[in-house]
Amino acid sequence: MSDLPLTGVRILAAEQMQALPYATQLLGRMGADVVKVEPLGGESGRASQPGGATFVRNNLGKRSIAVDLKSEAGRQLFLDLVPRFDVVAENFKAGTMAKFGLGYDALREVHPRVIYVSVSGFGAGDSPYADWPAYSSIVEAMSGIYEYTRRPGEAPRANPVGALGDISAALFAAIGVLAALRWRDRTGEGQQVDIAMFDATVAMTDIVTNLASLGQPRMPYPPPFILDTFRAADGWFVMQLVREHQFTRLAHVVGQPQWIDDARLATRAGWGTHLDDVIRPGVEAWAAARSKLDAARQLTAAGVAAGPCNDAAEVIADPHLRGRNMLTEVDGGALVPGNPVKLSAVHAGPDGALPGVGADTVDLLQTELGLSTDAIAALAADGVVSTA
Repeated sequence: MSDLPLTGVRILAAEQMQALPYATQLLGRMGADVVKVEPLGGESGRASQPGGATFVRNNLGKRSIAVDLKSEAGRQLFLDLVPRFDVVAENFKAGTMAKFGLGYDALREVHPRVIYVSVSGFGAGDSPYADWPAYSSIVEAMSGIYEYTRRPGEAPRANPVGALGDISAALFAAIGVLAALRWRDRTGEGQQVDIAMFDATVAMTDIVTNLASLGQPRMPYPPPFILDTFRAADGWFVMQLVREHQFTRLAHVVGQPQWIDDARLATRAGWGTHLDDVIRPGVEAWAAARSKLDAARQLTAAGVAAGPCNDAAEVIADPHLRGRNMLTEVDGGALVPGNPVKLSAVHAGPDGALPGVGADTVDLLQTELGLSTDAIAALAADGVVSTA
């Protein structure tokens, strides 16, 4: 749409799975024209289960060109396209694009103003892990958050919140693109934006290193606060109290005013020590006659932070998310998150469709490079491009 803030920005993205595709989809939702460069059989996210879910979540509104970058002719097509775009982005294993002759140094030779975005597990520079492939769970584990929150006697729980490592990298990549575009507006210079998933995840899990430096190397157990889930009549709700005045409010709401003068509960450390033998029974006796949503509402009204532990159906039906267009239905009825960036001066239209593999190959090669129908057919016959 012509009234979106990134209208006119063009992105050529050799991308796969989620760490970069989430970023380019977000930029596309703000108006950027995103051309997705895929191998002839489609990027790996299309094969995720169920139903290509990773691809479906991260590629709305993009165009697809299918090019074999392992072939000399395919690499040349990519290089020929580069000067037509503001941003070139990739999330292969570090060094892969350079091996193809498509790294930053090669691209700025043909397009000095290019903004080149690399998203990889451990960055484009020197790292002892430079040769490691990285999924979200790998960098999450290395960030320390699994160990920091592990309770005594329990094994670390892998991947507890979905693709934190991927989406944190994607968000920092999007910020990097916006900063680099602004820099180029001021100076005329392009540059490389280098995002390591490990770096991004450490930034998101900042409590690990920060609190360790202050003498707390792991989450204390029992903790000197209340941050836990409690049972209600129809499920569970979460409650967080970290200040004394909040505990006073809790005691009144759940009908346990004697807690206020109970010496065992006079400190935050006492809350943790007596969570299971005093506080939990009292809270859950009160909540047994209430739904998890009603319990959360009453606690919140009294100034105690709480919320229901929703299952998937409850999230889908949530009136807040519906009201803010945060669930988008795509091909086949799949639901994907909407755009969380709400701009008051911008009317964001509906998301575009998901592209088929190579659906825009012919159009892009004709309009961007001026290739004839016969030339494109010859490239397809040689296995350089796919026009399916």
